[in-house]
Amino acid sequence: MCLHGTPCRWCSGDDGRVDSRTVYVGHRSPPGSDTHIVQKFCSNRIVSSKYTLWNFLPKNLFEQFRRIANFYFLIIFLVQVIVDTPTSPVTSGLPLFFVITVTAVKQGYEDWLRHKADKEVNESTVYVVENKKLVEKECQVIKVGDIVQVTEDLVFPCDLILLSTSREEGVCYVTTASLDGESNHKTYYAVSDTMKLSTDEEVGAVNATIECEQPQSDLYKFVGRMHIYGDTHEPVARSLGPENLLLKGATLKNTKKIYGVAVYTGMETKMALNYQGKSQKRSVVEKSINSFLLVYLFLLLSKAVVCTTLKYVWQTKFFLDEVWYNRPVKKDTNQFLHMFTDFLSFMVLFNFIIPVSMYVTVEMQKFFGSFFISWDEEMYDEKIQEGALVNTSDLNEELGQVEYVFTDKTGTLTENNMEFIECCIDGYRYSHKDPFTEVDGFCSTDGPITKLYGRAEKEREELFLRALCLCHTVEINEEDQPDRPTKNDNCRTYISSSPDEIALVKGAEKYGFSFIGRENNYLKIQNRSNETEWYQLLHILNFDPVRRRMSVIVKMQSGSIVLICKGADSSIIPRVKQDHVEEIKRHVECNALDGYRTLCVAYRELEQDEYNVMDSQLNEAKLALHERDRKMSEVYDTIETDMQLIGATAVEDKLQEQAAETIEALHEAGIKVWVLTGDKMETAKSTCYASRLFRNDTELLELTTKTTGDVDRKEERLHELLREFHKTLMQGITNHRQGSRKSWMSVKEYGLIIDGSTLSLILNPEDDRQSTQHRMLFLQICQKCTAVLCCRMAPLQKAQIVRMVKNTKGRPITLSVGDGANDVSMILEAHVGIGIKGKEGRQAARNSDYAILKFKHLRKLILVHGHLFYVRIAHLVQYFFYKNLCFILPQFLYQFFCGFSQQPLYDAAYLTMYNICFTSLPILAYSLLEQRTSIERLSTEFKLYKNISNNALLQWKPFLYWTSLGLYEGLVFFFGAYSVIRNSALGDNGQVFGNWTFGTLIFTILVFTVTVKLALDTRYWTWLNHLVIWGSLAFYVFFSFFWGGIIWPFIKQQRMYFVFAHMLTSVSVWLTIILLIFVSLLPDILVTVFKNSREAQHQNVNCSSTVLLLSCKFHESNHII
Repeated sequence: MCLHGTPCRWCSGDDGRVDSRTVYVGHRSPPGSDTHIVQKFCSNRIVSSKYTLWNFLPKNLFEQFRRIANFYFLIIFLVQVIVDTPTSPVTSGLPLFFVITVTAVKQGYEDWLRHKADKEVNESTVYVVENKKLVEKECQVIKVGDIVQVTEDLVFPCDLILLSTSREEGVCYVTTASLDGESNHKTYYAVSDTMKLSTDEEVGAVNATIECEQPQSDLYKFVGRMHIYGDTHEPVARSLGPENLLLKGATLKNTKKIYGVAVYTGMETKMALNYQGKSQKRSVVEKSINSFLLVYLFLLLSKAVVCTTLKYVWQTKFFLDEVWYNRPVKKDTNQFLHMFTDFLSFMVLFNFIIPVSMYVTVEMQKFFGSFFISWDEEMYDEKIQEGALVNTSDLNEELGQVEYVFTDKTGTLTENNMEFIECCIDGYRYSHKDPFTEVDGFCSTDGPITKLYGRAEKEREELFLRALCLCHTVEINEEDQPDRPTKNDNCRTYISSSPDEIALVKGAEKYGFSFIGRENNYLKIQNRSNETEWYQLLHILNFDPVRRRMSVIVKMQSGSIVLICKGADSSIIPRVKQDHVEEIKRHVECNALDGYRTLCVAYRELEQDEYNVMDSQLNEAKLALHERDRKMSEVYDTIETDMQLIGATAVEDKLQEQAAETIEALHEAGIKVWVLTGDKMETAKSTCYASRLFRNDTELLELTTKTTGDVDRKEERLHELLREFHKTLMQGITNHRQGSRKSWMSVKEYGLIIDGSTLSLILNPEDDRQSTQHRMLFLQICQKCTAVLCCRMAPLQKAQIVRMVKNTKGRPITLSVGDGANDVSMILEAHVGIGIKGKEGRQAARNSDYAILKFKHLRKLILVHGHLFYVRIAHLVQYFFYKNLCFILPQFLYQFFCGFSQQPLYDAAYLTMYNICFTSLPILAYSLLEQRTSIERLSTEFKLYKNISNNALLQWKPFLYWTSLGLYEGLVFFFGAYSVIRNSALGDNGQVFGNWTFGTLIFTILVFTVTVKLALDTRYWTWLNHLVIWGSLAFYVFFSFFWGGIIWPFIKQQRMYFVFAHMLTSVSVWLTIILLIFVSLLPDILVTVFKNSREAQHQNVNCSSTVLLLSCKFHESNHII
């Protein structure tokens, strides 16, 4: 076990006690301290494996027997070993051994691969600075505090704080594809006081300590500070953040070498903490299986109780029990113990009604079935050479039960490929749509919204463009960065985690101002005159989804200090002076109605004294270890005030290909689609109309800050609106049910729009008594709307919405789809999480259950793959219970004819092989390949999805049908064979058939019937289906001849010798087998024919109705004309 070596300690400048660790760089004691306490941390040895050679067997067995079915069969096996039962322990032990062995081999092989990968990583070569010299070591021996050298294109061996790089500006470039899937280069920064150290001797001489938080899994969060000791004993403190932390698993790029100090090693690295798994999600099919198991367990107990009771009733009748050829039954003094052992014996005799092999078959079906998603060529993207990814196969069938889809907007419904469209400066509109009307670097204005044919002052124009070039985190790709400034756009490739920022920088470039890079904390801009301007970057106030804005503080060439801020209008406008605000707001609203993404830009000039105070506050907050994020946010709020609004930008994010068609298909399938986005309402509403989430005739109900009105009575107004909307919807539903003369022509559709602040009032009102009432009304309104748009949503609110819906009455199955880190919370919250491999990184795809390339792929994933997966596994589950009931019912009936003596009807070999060999492969092949409805039809007739909704195929009605079918066929098998076997001489030679022939006859009819039943159910035949179905029957016949054709030396009683071959010499037996198979399957055949005829008739009625509807519409339109 890894030890967190440092106890909690008081940190100077912090308000509370902090769980932190202290790392001594190079294991050197700070000046003034003779010794320091050696702390124990994890070694750098990676252990991703689950087992060792010594604990594999006990640990694996313990985990497998935690499953109820495995544990149940273990108890049955032990009972057979301990108690004198009618069947051999082999009958239960061998199937159980097979299941346990297959699972253990699979898990053991997977773990062996993990051991192999671990060994390769642990024994890889690394270079550590010791005593100012570079020493070669194995990766697994790195300790916290070691100074490690990493060269270009190598992977970081542990989590390192960057001390220095081979680049003069103290930065390095890293790819984190193995962590979050992002292949673009990210920039990391060395500590400013150590960035110039370039040799082993200089780095080895560093005397410093690092205080940082204990390991945690968030890849994008790190809090720490570094104390650097110089000639004096007073250390210099520098804050450390995620931009200084190089993560294990990331790769160094475009940098010859770096030096870093290890802070987290081995299983405490962020990569290792992220690979410890997510909470398991259970599908609705698993819950149905458990319910059915309880029913069959009750049947098993009932059979055992009935047989035990009737046995002792039988024994009380002297003329039945004391027959002349039996010795008298001795009366047992401990009759209750004897009754209990008899009860256990009957439990053992009937235990095969519980299908233990079903679990293995279900796991195999899910595992192999998931490959059909990965192999789907229609879900493959040629551009990036990737296809769909299945992160968990446990939820395949859940894709066929989705009732609600929650989707992000940007990057999910849209391309997340931003294009700068226009901007507004001081109320004047500047458009770049016509490149031939350019004047002084600007396009001629096509008219401001409030001012006709004018322009802002040149100074304000240039201030706005400089703000776009300075307020961002964009980097220029090292390979594309020119040696000197140039006007050629093709020479630069911009890199940023946000496509919006790149679009704004490119937009400024079109108007004559170009960002050409950063160097030693200076930003370089090329102006219209082709001159280079330098700006000292003093601070970056990073963007976060709560503030919804970012700022930079820069020092101009003139020496003045300026704060530049950009962000959402809702977060910028309340913090600015009211000059030109209304004009710019109207421009923003107009752009939002056109579906563009908008940002506002503001600035503030700072006095030197004012900046000094801000600088002190920022540095103090950055050095905090305890609640750094909160303190930073508070400082940001105080700085980003009293600004002047310059203008706004409009960026277009085009709708993804076939996004609208996908939403229409989901609606037709009966699935409700909700859009959860952080964008402003107007932009999101426009996208919803474009994607056909809202139609032109959809009546929209708004619950936003605009409709709730006055701050003082928001909750009262909200309550009024909720009741009003609920009343409107209920009246609409009542009118629809009553049905007017033209009700067939159109059904009124309603859509709901709600924003984040109003949702907060619903979920967290000031009066707790209203919380439940508000939530119930809100949910009822949402459930009656065809579509819902939630705008201005924080990531946590997205998860709250999903949780609220999935916990409603009926527990509807929810699916969340998104592409960014802000969507991870709702992806994890939903029953099924879908990640899109988008341009905002791969965090969503990495945390999802399934990952796809485009939103349009969701249609096939749910409506085709989901439909097929559910139908297949539902048939698999019902079939397993059915065939086991057919198997055991004759054994139960046989007890009435053998004096409840626990005499088995079937041979032990048949008991053992029935579920393992004779009937397992056909249903596995069926559950992988069957297409009861063709893929082509599922891809066009989306309403078919409704036929399987609400777990339709695993409800009690179909379960009772399958159970009744099993009971009927079991009765036919037994009494049909009994009526034939009563003939004393069936053989040509007059030889009498015995009880083992009777059991073999029933078993033969059973195997052929359940297999032919599956063949009749098969609609989609492949060579594999033919092979396993007819091959299984042939194998049964071969095995029976083989098993009964040899005298086995290890078996005392050769009771099956020549039984099968002799049985088939009788013509009566052949006729009996054929007749009973036909009689057994006849009801199911008749039901199938009846269903097919009804479906055909229903389709004809639908076609006639459609023709009549079109005809009526045509006549009505002519009448109106």
